[in-house]
Amino acid sequence: MKTVIVGATSGIAKACARIWAKEPNAEMILIGRNLQALERVAADLEVRAPGVSTTTFALDLTNPVEVESLEEKLSMLGKIDRFLVAQGELTEQRSAETDSSILANSVTINATSVALFAELAARLMATNSAGSIILIGSVAGDRGRRSNYTYGASKAFVDTYARGMQHRLAATGIRLSLVKPGPTATPMTAGLSGYNKMASPDQVAREIVAASAKGKDVLYTPRIWKLVMLVVKNIPSAIFNRINF
Repeated sequence: MKTVIVGATSGIAKACARIWAKEPNAEMILIGRNLQALERVAADLEVRAPGVSTTTFALDLTNPVEVESLEEKLSMLGKIDRFLVAQGELTEQRSAETDSSILANSVTINATSVALFAELAARLMATNSAGSIILIGSVAGDRGRRSNYTYGASKAFVDTYARGMQHRLAATGIRLSLVKPGPTATPMTAGLSGYNKMASPDQVAREIVAASAKGKDVLYTPRIWKLVMLVVKNIPSAIFNRINF
């Protein structure tokens, strides 16, 4: 099984990679911004799963030219079975409100970059009309909140983009799964407060792997977040706007 992981140094991506690396004849193509960090992930996988084959590519994930140049390199590697798009950055909302560069970077990495790689994955899989694309969104995209609406809006973009691609790909053998994790205990959320208990990356990864294998359209993980966000989305605005949430 040949698996491409974009944002391979993220906590959730690494946990997924450790599961997939144990498959027979597993080939892992790891993509990210920092080559040294990618090589550490590759070394870790090779220790955990001695039979795995790893390849790394370091590039600017937000640069359309570099993303398109990667397409030729990946196409030379042969049929790709699975493509996980997991890059992201948790934006500090107050900073985004006052610093235009922080705002622009948040939207670029959390929204635009995800779309670039989703379309790249679809093009690579079009030849065989088969494969699994997994996009990491967030429960934050279900409703804008004062504490994180810059990040949340980017994830709402991912939600709509994923559903549009699902519609486009429905007549093909390519399946796209949208994953909406709740707060997960990774380096990205290290400074996040207000949550008594976060899910572990391993728990989230297990659910992602199972859902993608089944071709599930949308996964909330842990599952309780599907109910939580159903409630949040249906709170009337007159009440919601008085809640410090």
